[in-house]
Amino acid sequence: MKINKKLISFLAVVSSFLMASSAKAVCPICTVAVGAGVGFSRYLGIDDTIAGLWIGGLTVSMITWTIDWMNRKNIRFKMRKIVVVLGYYLMIVPPLYWMGIMGHPFNKMLGMDKLLLGIIFGTIAFSIGAIWYYQIKKKNNGHSYFPFQKVVMPVSPLIVLSVIFYFLTK
Repeated sequence: MKINKKLISFLAVVSSFLMASSAKAVCPICTVAVGAGVGFSRYLGIDDTIAGLWIGGLTVSMITWTIDWMNRKNIRFKMRKIVVVLGYYLMIVPPLYWMGIMGHPFNKMLGMDKLLLGIIFGTIAFSIGAIWYYQIKKKNNGHSYFPFQKVVMPVSPLIVLSVIFYFLTK
């Protein structure tokens, strides 16, 4: 019986997520995990622009969580939002370059590294979706129109862009 190595790898990753305990902090290890995820997506044949979209969205989400946490803990200092944003992108982008995942001269689209391009588009798309959600919620007296709207609206632009980049890079 022939065993599909890709299927076994995929099942191993999925099962590790099911058995994993919740993360206690966001740290440079997360960057390594993102790098591993990008490597795994390459193994499965997923284009770097698509992986980058989701990395960008995840980064915006972590930034938002951190700023909200700082607000709840009353941690305030000058330019804290800028420090948080720069901190997260510096924990993610340079290590991907140093690990050799970014920066290959033949892995470009529109003159830019595909992974970096995806991160930029993912950041913008997720941010627009999140801002749009809060504007709609504000117009509805602080209430969502449907369950899980807070998740659907920021993720929807990532899904749409994933389909678009899939056909552009196919």
